[in-house]
This record gives sequence, structure tokens and C-alpha cells, in this order.
Amino acid sequence: MKCQVCGSEMRHVATDLPFKVGAKTIVILKELPVLQCESCAEFLIEDRIMERVDAILNKSDTAAELEIVKYAA
Repeated sequence: MKCQVCGSEMRHVATDLPFKVGAKTIVILKELPVLQCESCAEFLIEDRIMERVDAILNKSDTAAELEIVKYAA
């Protein structure tokens, strides 16, 4: 797959990404599989992965300011 920003190749990597789920709550998903550009670091989360991310974020504790969750495939 080619990067839509610069046209370079995208490769599968696992990374940690923050998601803001409430006014004061951030959830960090560890080892999240994404496609990342080799040149410009643009990334893409595939639809099937994003569905799981949505499910994880919907279960998050919005009373906490920070929650760290390991993404398990």
C-alpha cells in the first residue's frame, strides 16, 4: 500500500497511540498494529483494527485521567 501523503510504501508496525475519550480522559493503546509510512511517518489504522479500538475505548474508565491498555490481537 502507498502512503496518501507522500507516495512511499506503508509497512505494518506496532506502536503506542493516545486517544482522548472524555473531557479529561486519555487512553493509551500499547502495541497497536498500524500501517506506517517509511518516509513521512503518516499512519493508517485498518477498519478491522479500528472496530476493536472503538470497543476498547467504549469500555474505558472515564473517571480516570489516564488509562493504559495493551492491545491484544
